[in-house]
Amino acid sequence: MKIAVISDIHGNMSALNKVLEDIKANDCDKIFCLGDLALAGPEPEKTVSFVKSQNDWVIIQGNTDKMIAECTPELIDATKKAFCPMGFSLESDVEILCDENKAYLKNLPPQQSLEVEGLKILLVHGSPRRNNENIYPELPMNEIEQIIDGVKEDLILCGHTHIPAGYQTDSKKTIVNVGSVGRPLTSDAKPCYLILSVIDGKFSVQHKFIDYDRKTAATMMKNRGFEGAEDIANMLLKNQ
Repeated sequence: MKIAVISDIHGNMSALNKVLEDIKANDCDKIFCLGDLALAGPEPEKTVSFVKSQNDWVIIQGNTDKMIAECTPELIDATKKAFCPMGFSLESDVEILCDENKAYLKNLPPQQSLEVEGLKILLVHGSPRRNNENIYPELPMNEIEQIIDGVKEDLILCGHTHIPAGYQTDSKKTIVNVGSVGRPLTSDAKPCYLILSVIDGKFSVQHKFIDYDRKTAATMMKNRGFEGAEDIANMLLKNQ
């Protein structure tokens, strides 16, 4: 079985559509989505509505999905202090998203454990411990072991950092960060997703990098007009 694993779409339907074209071309049987559907993207409402309509996907909640769903004025102020553009985007996204879509984000599960052809898989957004914990490349192995302590599944799939990574631990667990569809933080900013191939409990993984019309997406992002929208738009054009 071939499974496409996507994460961190961040309201970028243009990138998502190109990734979905590649997923179809690779004959994937299922799609797992690890959250962060809307925040700070060109088309947050359209993206959430689309993902919500995909009844055959397995979808969990990302940290920014939770932020939008449970937003308060205090959270907006704190986010502005931490990273100003994201705070203004949060404020704007909460206004844009309809109540139905905010309720959808609120009710997504934070994690999901499942089994595919004998392989036990745990889907998380950040880490098994926290939805906003970073699993970056080149972390010390003892730190990785602490992050996954107590996990019973064989394979942990995560996102959140927008940078693909992978670890094989001494405890015989595999952790793979699948990267970001909508706002990659890699050197070339191409959308990234994962193809997971599973046969009789054994598996292999492949990160796939797909390009799309970043200039149009960046223009749409800039045209949202909130303070800092241009800064986020420029992130889409990195090394373009």
